[in-house]
Amino acid sequence: MAHGAHRTPLLPPHPDLALARDCEQCLGWGTVVTRDGHHELCQTCQPGPAEGAAGTPCP
Repeated sequence: MAHGAHRTPLLPPHPDLALARDCEQCLGWGTVVTRDGHHELCQTCQPGPAEGAAGTPCP
């Protein structure tokens, strides 16, 4: 029997696709799927919350 994805109240992350374009880790999607089945921003091409848009730390 096939089962669909579990519903979650959290929205999927919104990656910057311009940064993800040539990323080999996420294949240009900007997100990766964890072992638990959750979507997370790609650590290779997407800036973290303490980083700026260009991937450099904010002052």
